Amino acid sequence: MKNLITIGLPSKGRLREGAIHFFKKNNYELTSNGGERNYFAKFEKYPNIKIIYLHAKEIIHRIGDGTLDIGISGLDLLNESASNLKQKIEVKKKLDFGSANVVVAIPDDWIDVQTVADLEEVSFDFRDKKNTRLRVATKYPNLTNNFLVSKGVTQYKLVPSLGATETYPFIGSSEIITDITSTGKTLKDNNLRILKDGLILNSQACVLYSKKKAAKLQPFLNSLK
Repeated sequence: MKNLITIGLPSKGRLREGAIHFFKKNNYELTSNGGERNYFAKFEKYPNIKIIYLHAKEIIHRIGDGTLDIGISGLDLLNESASNLKQKIEVKKKLDFGSANVVVAIPDDWIDVQTVADLEEVSFDFRDKKNTRLRVATKYPNLTNNFLVSKGVTQYKLVPSLGATETYPFIGSSEIITDITSTGKTLKDNNLRILKDGLILNSQACVLYSKKKAAKLQPFLNSLK
C-alpha cells in the first residue's frame, strides 16, 4: 500500500495501556480483530497505518533495521542499545507514562558506602584483599559501564542478569546491582538501597521514529500532541 506506515507498540503492561491511551487522546482509535493475544491492530479511519504489538526492546531493533517506521518504547532501552542502532533512531516526544530510574543499588548493611566514590574504594579493597573484582549484576551493561567509568570506577566485573536482579547479591551471584525502578519499593523489600549519587538515567516512554524515513513520517508525527 502506498504511504504505508508501520507502528510498533509495547505488547503488554502499563506501556501498552499508556500507548493506546496516548493515541486515543490524539484521535487515533485502535481496533483489533482478536483479543489480548492478537499482535496486529489498526486505526479505525486510517487504513494506511499498520500497528504491531511487540516486546518493548524489539521495537527499538525494528525501528533501527527499518521494518518499523515509528514506535513507543522506553528511553532506557534506547540508551542501552548499540550506538550504530541509536544513530538511526530519533526521539519525537517524551511521554507522561513509563517513568522509572536506572540506578546503582547496594546491600543495606554496607553502611560505609553512600556514594559512587565510596564504591570505588570498595572495589579496590576487593581487588587488593580478595584478589577478585566487585561484581555488578545488571540487565543494562552499556549504561552501567558508561556510568561507572565516567565516575572513575574501573575495578569491577559485570554479571548479566536474566531476571530478578535484586536477588543476585543475596544468592552470591554479585555484590551490587544496577536496575530499573519506579518506586524503589522492590529494592527496599530486598534490603537494597540506592547510592546517593547512583542515578544512571531518568527513563520514560517515548515516541521514536526512523531517521531514514523522517520526510515520509513528518505529517503523521506532527499530528501527535
